[in-house]
Amino acid sequence: MSTAQDLFALALDTAEAGDVGSGGRFIGQGEVSLALAGAELADLVAAGAADLDGDRIVPGPPGAAGAGIERAAADAVVRERPYETVEDWLWRRGRGLSAVYAEAWEAEGKSPAPHRRGPRRRAEPGGTQGGAADGEAARRRARERWEGDPVLRELAAAAGIRGLPAGEVAEPGGDALATIVAAVDDAVAELGAVRHRRGVEEAAFDNIWRVP
Repeated sequence: MSTAQDLFALALDTAEAGDVGSGGRFIGQGEVSLALAGAELADLVAAGAADLDGDRIVPGPPGAAGAGIERAAADAVVRERPYETVEDWLWRRGRGLSAVYAEAWEAEGKSPAPHRRGPRRRAEPGGTQGGAADGEAARRRARERWEGDPVLRELAAAAGIRGLPAGEVAEPGGDALATIVAAVDDAVAELGAVRHRRGVEEAAFDNIWRVP
């Protein structure tokens, strides 16, 4: 299972526990999507489908990635110079990415993702038990990997998923992985700042109409 798929499985665990993660904050789809984009990039680097030159993503040889979402991620890598920065990748690739993984999770029969909106799909006859078992097995593997994989743990912590106290997570090995994790941290922080600023602006606008 890929880092991104494991990360999504951990997000489902946190969502079903009440959507509260690190520091008692709620898990947002935006944070999860940014972390998933970072996880995809880490997987592409590990597979040789991409590499980093500083903060720019250098495409690897075509066909180096697998199939499905992993193939879609590899195909999304910009192949024209000066190439894309990790930050730009996170915001572009991460847009709505949690919904993409939710759809893939359900398409594989692993039971509907709890944060998905709208009516749930009906399971295929005779497929519910196997799908639930597959989903639980995927979550179990993700939890086991989370225990010993610093990249997965850092990305999960950035999104507020199964977060750990500061200093408890080991540094990811390799400059490229450290760059990716740092970029995800910055992007999540920026997302939080934008939300806060919008909230302040909306509150100020509302107050204008309350003045007698």
